Amino acid sequence: MTQTLPDPALVARTAPPGAPPGSPVDWTVCPGCAAMVYLKRMHRGSGVCPECGHHTPLTAPQRLAQLLDDGSTDLLDIAVPDADPLGFVDSRPYPDRLRDARRRTGLAEGVLCARGRIEGRPVVVAVMDFRFLGGSLGAAVGEAITRACEVALAERTPLLLVSASGGARMQEGVVALMQMAKTSQALRQLDEAGVLTVSLVTDPTFGGVAASFATLCDVIVAEPGARLGFAGPRVIAQTIGETLPAGFQTAEYLLEHGIVDLIAPRAELRTVLGRLLRIAARPAAATGGTRSLRSRLVRDPDMLTERHPWEAVRAARRLGRPTTLDYAALLLDDFTELHGDRMTADCPAMVCGLGLLDGTPVAVAGTQKGRTAAELARRNFGMPTPAGYRKAARVMRLAAKLGLPLVTLVDTAGAYPGVAAEEQGQAVAIAENLRLLSGLPVPVVAVVTGEGGSGGALALAVADVVLMCADAVYSVITPEGCASILWKDAAAAPRAAAALRVDARSLLRLGIVEGVVPEADHGDHVTAAQILADVLRETLPPLTTLTTAERIQRRHARFRAFGSARPGTAEPARRDSA
Repeated sequence: MTQTLPDPALVARTAPPGAPPGSPVDWTVCPGCAAMVYLKRMHRGSGVCPECGHHTPLTAPQRLAQLLDDGSTDLLDIAVPDADPLGFVDSRPYPDRLRDARRRTGLAEGVLCARGRIEGRPVVVAVMDFRFLGGSLGAAVGEAITRACEVALAERTPLLLVSASGGARMQEGVVALMQMAKTSQALRQLDEAGVLTVSLVTDPTFGGVAASFATLCDVIVAEPGARLGFAGPRVIAQTIGETLPAGFQTAEYLLEHGIVDLIAPRAELRTVLGRLLRIAARPAAATGGTRSLRSRLVRDPDMLTERHPWEAVRAARRLGRPTTLDYAALLLDDFTELHGDRMTADCPAMVCGLGLLDGTPVAVAGTQKGRTAAELARRNFGMPTPAGYRKAARVMRLAAKLGLPLVTLVDTAGAYPGVAAEEQGQAVAIAENLRLLSGLPVPVVAVVTGEGGSGGALALAVADVVLMCADAVYSVITPEGCASILWKDAAAAPRAAAALRVDARSLLRLGIVEGVVPEADHGDHVTAAQILADVLRETLPPLTTLTTAERIQRRHARFRAFGSARPGTAEPARRDSA
């Protein structure tokens, strides 16, 4: 069996989504809103209802035509044998079902694989077709998906998997089950090789496909309303009699619960995928290029104005300071925010994503406060939950896989202290990030942009270079917390701030940070971003010239020196009168 399109003009002639097979009628009923829609209008919208936005299914040929640049589609020559390993017969013999599916769809099997380009960037793509036996995962589909992975591996080209499936193919029994392991193994090889993988989840994606390649990719994009899960709602309800939440297993539900990275309407898919492919391209030029830069960093503590540390605490907490999202929007081109810990939740207090700094891909992870009372509450006042730290860890690992420098931005009073956070392993999540960062093989620059509170801040700040803004603070505990414990009076916070030496001048003298980033006028986010951009152009390129082993050894030595009196380590810092 060799993959071919039913006809070179198939896509142009295929009936619009929603049209009954062979139907000559010009109208269809939208399954989302029950509105009568002119079929040509539905077709022009790539199968999206113009009345309610419902995304109707696309065939595999239609999907290739929608996603890939015109004229770039080159079907992979994947020959897989016909197989009926069990001699399976239900109401009909399995070979009869295969012949009928091929006749109805014009496809040899339930997936099409191709090379192509999206916005000019090369990609290997495998697209499932639900019309072919419910998009079920059998030996032929598993072989095609695996071969697409192997082509992407051999050519070091990003892989896009488009899923639409009811699960493993029952007629092939345990042979179908083995395709879950086979395809997962192929994706692991791409992980080891540093090749970007993207999953596009379409409706529906269930069972063995959901529990293998559809959810193992670096980035999971879902169409609006697409359903994804291991067991379908009917199976769950009938098996355990549980009442399911509204919108259960839809893309929107899964985004909130940390399973998918983002939802992209069909009209925006090419743009979203194109951004991801550009970031994965890894241009050779180092961040900052050959530009001659005047150093923005203050490295001598005596060059900083002496002031009471409590003043710095108040300045660090002012509403209106630039947030991680502000910096990402102003610093980076093609920034794509990634969501979720792939386990339970998407913590809004942690923002992570990928973007381009002067054309060079970078990964970003940072805490996020808010400007209004409602936003502050929604984002836990910038205090991440365990899901937030696990989301950051996901993006750190992705940076390591793709070889992208990592920039972390810290502005948090600390990790969220709630009961649920403790139940979900807050301490473990922080500890895991400390270990992960200590051995991350890519350059890491951390900047404390506001508050740097305790282990919740340090979980983003085990870096090659640690910086802080002039009005930022960094401490083992909040001054109020320290005052309450040691002075038995939260009003003694200014005294505690002075004792803790939380200000930039003190911390630069102690060697906790290597440099201090000058502040722009309060509220001037554009200038603040320009200053930070210059700082990153200054600090990142020297790190990229080091080998991985050199970076990790230097990072280890940096943190090994704190509190050590061993020869060759940092000497105790002299006391400052501040």
